[in-house]
Amino acid sequence: MDNPKKKKPWRAPVIGILADDPSKEFVVPSLAGGSRTKLKFGAFHPPHHPVGEHPTLQLRRDLDFVVHLDRLGFDEFWCGEHHSSGWGTIGSPELFLASAGERTQRIRLGTGVVSLPYHHPFNVAERIVQLDHLTNGRVIFGTGPGASPADARTFGIDPILLRNRQDDALGVIIRLLRGERFSYRNDWFILNDAQLQLLPLQESLPMAAASSISPSGMRLAGKYGMGVLSIASTTTEGLQALPLQWSFAEKAAAKHGHTVDRRNWRVLVAFHLAETKEQAEREAIDGLWWWHNELRVRVLGLPGATRIEDPRQLLAQVTGERGSGLGSTVIGTPDAMIKMVRSLQKITGGFGVLLGFVHDWANREATMRSWELFARYVVPELNGHTRNLKASAEYMAQHRSELVNGLVQSVTAAVGEDGVAKAALAITLGKLGGSQ
Repeated sequence: MDNPKKKKPWRAPVIGILADDPSKEFVVPSLAGGSRTKLKFGAFHPPHHPVGEHPTLQLRRDLDFVVHLDRLGFDEFWCGEHHSSGWGTIGSPELFLASAGERTQRIRLGTGVVSLPYHHPFNVAERIVQLDHLTNGRVIFGTGPGASPADARTFGIDPILLRNRQDDALGVIIRLLRGERFSYRNDWFILNDAQLQLLPLQESLPMAAASSISPSGMRLAGKYGMGVLSIASTTTEGLQALPLQWSFAEKAAAKHGHTVDRRNWRVLVAFHLAETKEQAEREAIDGLWWWHNELRVRVLGLPGATRIEDPRQLLAQVTGERGSGLGSTVIGTPDAMIKMVRSLQKITGGFGVLLGFVHDWANREATMRSWELFARYVVPELNGHTRNLKASAEYMAQHRSELVNGLVQSVTAAVGEDGVAKAALAITLGKLGGSQ
């Protein structure tokens, strides 16, 4: 009889973390008839690279990472636009994704995000359309107002104007992507009888708006009936605000005659996985400490971010182990990741895509291994790919006596009264019994 106190290996997640009974599985509320849906998975790459590495090699390493995700079966890859801080070295997500598209086969490629106030809308629309063709229709168009005050200063834009300008630009870009010809004028750009000469390869180009703590991103998504990138869900405030945030999108969609679908809601989480919790912590603790204290506190000066000298204290805070942490960060095993995602689904009411935050907390080898563990064990557990395999093993275990007895009886009957054969069978059965 199995010892109930025996610790199960991480490679066989404890049955019950995910309900093996299909009737107890989590259902995304927006699906018609309450039918089950499978989660999609992807990576969100700001990027956040510590200063010091050769930028050319860094970009090539990032491209290799996208190829790694494509081979592992991830659904989406997103990268952002940054013009300052030293840690964000991708100034044009479209250029990076065009290169990634040539190296990959199936993974969808998202701009996460294009900061619309920094560009003329016609140029943005043309670049996205061209990228959609270059990637054979794999583009997801993500937009935002621009998050860095240093970037806004570079372009001479008052940060107060950013969100309104994103709205202005997005409305124009959507019309252009539909093939309309029109003129438009405001206080920061002009269009005269403008029409795109090339339209997207996809019949309906998927789009998403970035959403942080404020309701503006969700409201914009609702206004235009598009998807959402919840990029602040790795913070305490962002995690707690997710249910309320989605309600802003639903209300805005109803106001403007649109609908929003939870399947197009992307929620960001941070993780580093290894075979044991201790190994994961050992691999990530120093990089996490440097990322927090150097980037978040010293360089960016994020509101509420304070320097933490003790790496262990920081580790406990970001994983929520002391009750005041982020709660949506896992530094541990695939089992812990599965449990966190299920909890996040219940908190939010359901979402369609889980995005992992790409970071350099661990070295390259450990990081690649972490994403591999996620693909091999977290994805199939959450989406039920191993459910029938478990059921088959459980059935065999529960009926092994009758099945084996039936086999033995069949073989015995075939041997009959042949003394030599009976003796050989007895020896064989004895050996089989001893090996069990």
